[in-house]
Amino acid sequence: MPLDKIVDFYRDKLIRSTQELVSIPSVKGKPSKGKPFGEGINKALEYTLDLGEKLGFLVGNVDGYAGFIEFGQGSETLGILAHLDVVPEGEGWTYPPYGGEIHDNRIYGRGAIDNKGPALAALYAMKAVMESGVPVNKKVRLILGTDEESGWADMDYYFKKQPMPDFGLTPDGSYPVIHAEKGIVHIELYKTFDESDGDKSPVLSIKGGSRANMVPDSCTYILQGEAEPIQVRGISAHGSTPDKGENAIAKALKELKNRGLGNGSLDRFVADLDRLIGQDTTGEGLGIKCSDDVSGHLTLNLGIIDVDTQAGKAVLDIRYPVKYTQGEILLKIHEKLQGTGIDVKVLHGQKPLYVPKDHFLVKTLISVYKDQTGAEFAEPLSIGGGTYARALDIGVAFGAIFPGSVELAHQKDEYIEIEDLVLNAKIYAHAIAELVN
Repeated sequence: MPLDKIVDFYRDKLIRSTQELVSIPSVKGKPSKGKPFGEGINKALEYTLDLGEKLGFLVGNVDGYAGFIEFGQGSETLGILAHLDVVPEGEGWTYPPYGGEIHDNRIYGRGAIDNKGPALAALYAMKAVMESGVPVNKKVRLILGTDEESGWADMDYYFKKQPMPDFGLTPDGSYPVIHAEKGIVHIELYKTFDESDGDKSPVLSIKGGSRANMVPDSCTYILQGEAEPIQVRGISAHGSTPDKGENAIAKALKELKNRGLGNGSLDRFVADLDRLIGQDTTGEGLGIKCSDDVSGHLTLNLGIIDVDTQAGKAVLDIRYPVKYTQGEILLKIHEKLQGTGIDVKVLHGQKPLYVPKDHFLVKTLISVYKDQTGAEFAEPLSIGGGTYARALDIGVAFGAIFPGSVELAHQKDEYIEIEDLVLNAKIYAHAIAELVN
């Protein structure tokens, strides 16, 4: 039977399963035995594994950190990596965030698009391939992650226990295919101030930002002799596109410099941050401005600052081109900071992802996407953000967001269009069939 007809046969079950999975509040919670990320996430994992087993697949629970659903045979494995955890629901929803309700042919709820709906579209796609009779010469394993929104401890644990797929995809990005993702490194610039000159500074404290990967929209500083804190406003944006925002920390540093600083170590720290970073989002001041022909130019976001009379720290989010390394970037930063008394600490890092456009995985997925959507033109994408594909040795993000669609991940009133959910299942079914034949 043709793949599309099988997907259509399971349409109602796919919709109902998505509603049921979305209704589980799988936000990271208090860990317990066998439930490392809390009760809600564990419930979502058990639900999905139980569904996979009922659909006739081999399933496995990797100590509550992750799970897998598998079929097929052969020495090679196609991995499909999705996640079941969600960010907190937030406020202002029109419909219940864990209702899984259908309105205007959309399934509403936290995780509907990120990433529960696409995860189940991939599962029912596997079911379609399994029932279709097409040759399956590889194993197909849907890997269910549970900590994508927090720290990826799920994947760290999973790949210590289970083999790495030979190649794979994640339905947690955009179409037509994301073949390159910049490297990411978060660093802390830290300086302890000399107490002997602490009273020379007019600055008592500076505080701004809450996450390295967000352009801060507020920064507050307190000056000697001022009765009230001074607040500086900016415009928030994602850390991967800092030029789209207005950095409140950078504005505050400039204000302080213009007001006039003293000559103490705190003042020099503020002046150095303004001189080396300031409003610059390219990394030029730190000597790391660079670009390549695959992923474009480096971006820099000054995301957090915390200064008092004892010490100061600033946290940076750096997204560097795929043809560079974290070591090269850090070496240049150390060179620029010589003589400033500022130390560097690496907080978090992810190596770049890059699968060439002529790789069989990219070429196959582009071909499938064009065939299934009728798109005449489809060019692989490069992004500054990060997807679950980074957890694979060879992997790309393939859907589930279509070009022109509103980005709803982490937003109130998150939903997935039912027709998009079904179309995703058909696209994934054809992709699987092509990649395992």
